[in-house]
Amino acid sequence: MLPSYLLSLREGLEAALIIGIVLGALRKIRRTDLAPALWLGVLAAVGVSVLAAVLLTLFGLSLEGSAEKIYEGITMFLAAGILTWMIFWMSGQARHMKGELEDGVNKAAAGHEAGKRSIFWLAFIAVVREGVELALFITAAFFAGNNEQVGVNTIQTLAGVVLGLGTSILLGWSLLATTVRLDLRRFFQITGLLLILFAAGLVAHGIHEFNEINWIPSVVEHVWDMNTYVDETSVFGELLKTLFGYNGNPSLTEMIGYFGYLLIVTFLFTRNTSASKSDVKATQPQS
Repeated sequence: MLPSYLLSLREGLEAALIIGIVLGALRKIRRTDLAPALWLGVLAAVGVSVLAAVLLTLFGLSLEGSAEKIYEGITMFLAAGILTWMIFWMSGQARHMKGELEDGVNKAAAGHEAGKRSIFWLAFIAVVREGVELALFITAAFFAGNNEQVGVNTIQTLAGVVLGLGTSILLGWSLLATTVRLDLRRFFQITGLLLILFAAGLVAHGIHEFNEINWIPSVVEHVWDMNTYVDETSVFGELLKTLFGYNGNPSLTEMIGYFGYLLIVTFLFTRNTSASKSDVKATQPQS
């Protein structure tokens, strides 16, 4: 449940901020008549995202044998890649989001009917991007759990999504409608580091799936066996497996993929956030 909660919180907060900024821009230019088109775009994006999550999951569950391993492995790698891109994109672009969206709203509201269509597509594209990404991440998190406990996985995943999206809506509303302030740079930095751990687990899990069909050689089948101490099928082991890609008896290529990804991406992320801090300080007026 925790991975789906964290992913839903982050993606949901991005979507909530986008919606709030667009609504604020419409109020600023006195075009609140375009708000219904905005909400239609949001609802359409939510519908597409839910459909994508259902289809991805059902398709994966319908596969068996090698086809199932290939699908799960590709899903893990694809989710890890998009998640990595998202982490770096938000760390560099979040501070410019408001201005860019407001410019987009001003251009979209030029005409009445054309303005409605433009606002609809502005909201739809902004939200569906977050939603489809979340659908892919949730599918990967679902398959990273115990495949023999489909019912439990489904309940936990849905609970995490509902709680995460609910929290993101409350945070987004608090940021935009009250005097409550959240340090978004710090929020995305902390969640970024947690999601790097999750993405490293996806990489390791994808390698594990490809080890089983010999697409990636194990080299050493079991580097060690920790199942005596922390059984990967136990409740705690399942939590570690879903969160961080824990495997009690990993192959050598799994370990290389996991720690290689973790070290490289963490180094690049911390360097990127340090550069962003320097840029912000450089643009601040000197007292």
